[in-house]
Amino acid sequence: MEEQNQQTSQPDIKIGPMLAVMLIGAFVGLLNETLLATALPSIMADFGITENKVQWLTTAFLLTNGVMIPISAFLIERFTTRKLFMTAFSIFGLGTLISSLSHVFPLLLTGRVIQAAGSGIMLPLMMTVILTVIPRERRGAVMGMAGIVISFAPAIGPTLSGWLLEYFAWRALFYIVLPIVILTIVFAYFSMKNVTRLTKPKIDILSIIMSSFGFGGLLYGFSSAGEDGWSSSKVLICLIGGAIILGLFIWRQLKLATPLLQFKVFKFNIFSLSLVITMIVLMSMIGAETLLPLYMQNLRGFTPLESGLMLLPGAVVMGIMSPITGMMFDKFGARWLAVPGLAIVAVTTYVFTNLSMETSFTMLAIVYAVRMFGLALAMMPVMTAGLNQIPDEWNAHGSAMANTMQQVSASIGTAILITVMTTASKNYQPDMSSLAGLSQADAKQQVANSALLHGYNSAFLFASILALAGMLLALFLNTKKTAEKTTAAEK
Repeated sequence: MEEQNQQTSQPDIKIGPMLAVMLIGAFVGLLNETLLATALPSIMADFGITENKVQWLTTAFLLTNGVMIPISAFLIERFTTRKLFMTAFSIFGLGTLISSLSHVFPLLLTGRVIQAAGSGIMLPLMMTVILTVIPRERRGAVMGMAGIVISFAPAIGPTLSGWLLEYFAWRALFYIVLPIVILTIVFAYFSMKNVTRLTKPKIDILSIIMSSFGFGGLLYGFSSAGEDGWSSSKVLICLIGGAIILGLFIWRQLKLATPLLQFKVFKFNIFSLSLVITMIVLMSMIGAETLLPLYMQNLRGFTPLESGLMLLPGAVVMGIMSPITGMMFDKFGARWLAVPGLAIVAVTTYVFTNLSMETSFTMLAIVYAVRMFGLALAMMPVMTAGLNQIPDEWNAHGSAMANTMQQVSASIGTAILITVMTTASKNYQPDMSSLAGLSQADAKQQVANSALLHGYNSAFLFASILALAGMLLALFLNTKKTAEKTTAAEK
């Protein structure tokens, strides 16, 4: 442990190259969450499979990712930074290679699971390294760079894949990632250093099993709820079973001397508050990224590439603003960024409650970009404010908890908003006077379109309320001065 601490304090450790290679690794990992989104129809045609089967390429990736994130805290304390990153990214590379060579669907699915097993470790590891090597007063700027990874990578996935699929087969999505993986591993070999604190915790197999089934059950339940409905026996079994197992897992962690995941991080009020706000922000962000392409493709007849291009300006805005808001956080603190940011999100989301069959592509792109500007003001500053309150020895657990809750909130948000949309569509009562003079077929089509529009608008109304709730909660965040006093008192 002394050697580890000495390494951390050595002046010859070049933090810049090490953080760069970790940002690249996390970016590629998160990019693959959404990279296959527009390729699923092509894969269905190639393998002759149904929609229910092909969606497992995304669901299995997200589930494995979500299961690995809580375990990452244990791995970070067990293995050196360099060894863990090299191993995780090599596993991700192996999964990418298997996927690119797969000639049957089960092999492709296996490749995706192996990919996720590696990528699920990289984001918590990157955030733990940032918390370890960057002083509190400069974390905002570096966490802003991490914000590019968290927000820009999943957002650019559908656009990039839509463009590639215009010219190449779906396997090109894996071929293009492989060289990046190889170059990153070579770069990591020379630039990665051991900076995280090793405590060598004992392996508690029961905790790993309970964590996997608890978080996995909840994630799968929420993911399935959007498609199968909340009353589905499969959804209820997963949610209730996952909640019970997760409750037992938490109880066990509170009893263990060295828990797999440290739930005592929730005794820090600002960390808990920031986590709730971050979950609300992500539910709002992921929900819109899901609903808008559905509206454009299913109702308006836009292509997957066009819907991806509509999201692109917002992703670029988020990518540009994340490092800027990080630097602003170091000067002003989270509250003065999060409150106006979430106010912008609430207003722009409310604009989407008036979608129609005439809403222009330009209007959608502009409002979405302004919305992402608001999200950029809120997301990473709020998360950084929470993580800053965690003691240094719990950095791995704080970052693992934050990333786990993000994964859970993304699944919950998507499921809830899809449910609101479908329920509102089913309960829509058409204005019969507007159907006068139309043929039966035209009237039926207009009712169906109006019902869908009502569903999308209702879902965005719910998302507006979520953003407003997040803004009100952000009022209770510390200002910069108060945060510094809290940190000093804890030390």
